[in-house]
Amino acid sequence: MTLPAQPTPPISSAHTLGEAWALTAQALEAADLDYGHGCASAADEAAWLVLHVAGLPATEAPWFADHAEQPLSPEHARRAEELTASRVNTRQPMAYVLGEAWLVGQRFVVDPRVIVPRSFIAELLDEGALDPWLTEPPRRVLDMCCGSGCLAILAALTWEQAEVDAADLSPDALAVAAINRDNYALQSRLHLLASDLWAAFAPSQIYDLVLCNPPYVPTASMQNLPAEYRHEPSMALAGGADGMDLVRRFLRDAPTHLSEQGVVVLEVGNERAAFESAFPTLPAIWLETELHLEGVCVLLAADLRAAFARPERA
Repeated sequence: MTLPAQPTPPISSAHTLGEAWALTAQALEAADLDYGHGCASAADEAAWLVLHVAGLPATEAPWFADHAEQPLSPEHARRAEELTASRVNTRQPMAYVLGEAWLVGQRFVVDPRVIVPRSFIAELLDEGALDPWLTEPPRRVLDMCCGSGCLAILAALTWEQAEVDAADLSPDALAVAAINRDNYALQSRLHLLASDLWAAFAPSQIYDLVLCNPPYVPTASMQNLPAEYRHEPSMALAGGADGMDLVRRFLRDAPTHLSEQGVVVLEVGNERAAFESAFPTLPAIWLETELHLEGVCVLLAADLRAAFARPERA
């Protein structure tokens, strides 16, 4: 006779972080969720959730085993169960469920008003990989399509003497960016600007470095996004038929706002082929990151000026 399967204990019954992690990972795995907002698996998300409940930073995840025997109070165990149920039932990204995202070891406040931070550009900033294309440390930096402000903040932390601007069309995104800016006490040199790309910029606003992670998801791909991605603001993802609608507008006017040796760092994710089709004569230097071989390119001011030169008026 086959014995009946034993029911899985509820997460609220966990007494240690390790027990809570195992039960949470099991619940997430069974729900057939999609991962891509900072974690690659149910096990990774479970570690993040349990650390969050325990008041520990997500940066401790690689050393989770060191915390596995740490006691978990009944209150925290119940909270872990509630958060897991929210993730499973709503299929919101874990970042929205927890109200935070982590990028290269830095914490950012997030909610459904902004896209979850996951830009490949963050890794390049953190590792100093942009330095070969900068003639000197940038004095003026812009984060265009800034969302939560994460890249602007990382740039301000990287170059402590730089003045940094962060622009976005969405008032909601700028409200979240302001929270993050204040959390990092960068009010004096990180300035937020409401703008439809370059529309609100004065000719005098010139930058040595422009970072841009624009909407670049093609229309066909937008229609097939997993549920988690459909919780994000569509305006932060949708890039038109070929994904290049905003990229075209952004690059067209970028030369006006670049210093003589200015540099644009542009993220296009999986859309390199679409980019090269849209800009066949524009030289682009593709940079490799841990998760993508060709998701980000460097564009030099001289090349942009040549590609988007306007005929002189008679």
